[in-house]
Amino acid sequence: MNWHLHFLGAGAAHAAELGSSAAVLERDGEPLLLIDCGPDTLDRYRAAYGDLPRALYITHTHLDHVGGMERLFTRVWFDEALRGRIRVFCHAALVPWLQARVADYPGVLAEGGANYWEAFRLVPCARGFWLDGLWFDVFATRHHRPDTSFGLALAGSFAFTGDTRPIPEVLGRHAGGDELVAHDCGLHGNPSHTGIEDIEREYDAALRARLLLYHYGSAADGAALAARGYRIAVAGQRIALEAPSAPREDAG
Repeated sequence: MNWHLHFLGAGAAHAAELGSSAAVLERDGEPLLLIDCGPDTLDRYRAAYGDLPRALYITHTHLDHVGGMERLFTRVWFDEALRGRIRVFCHAALVPWLQARVADYPGVLAEGGANYWEAFRLVPCARGFWLDGLWFDVFATRHHRPDTSFGLALAGSFAFTGDTRPIPEVLGRHAGGDELVAHDCGLHGNPSHTGIEDIEREYDAALRARLLLYHYGSAADGAALAARGYRIAVAGQRIALEAPSAPREDAG
């Protein structure tokens, strides 16, 4: 069985030319889970797979990560074969923020009679969630306020930080083996995002060797990160992953 992480986009919020940061976990070439849904993500997803995602994980509710949710609602609501079937996973602490961002406008349809979440199967979680026999760990990251951003890990295979400052202790717990670590990183850090100097200060050489950097600010910034010896994600790229480990006994 082959596993890949397919980046649909790899840019920061202002780097529209790089695509909104979003990735798809693939199993044997088939999409299993979409991570985040920015303004251009659905177009990129449909171009790659010819369909809509059946499962979506939301890391946080900044619009470059959820800006495609209204469009997804519209497509799903008017397709009775899909309405209520697409699973949306997110940490329970994000549900009020997600509701406010994408679902709370009065009259979600001009015709009325539609409740936003009836289009989906919202699955709040805390420690993690099950999907197709796999247990995904969910972990808090450092992005603006506490409890507003959460990464995702599949033991033995990968961790995806979402937007974050450095989190060495968290990654030591959730990606302490040989997992690929897809990490928010720009050429310069700020109070909400990791910069390359933060990476080199906070992470040891063994972890740095497993990093795949995304959410950078421009193609030139990506090239500069690569010139320093780091792997960077680019839109359309598929990264081979190790097969996931068996779920832990305490999973779920």
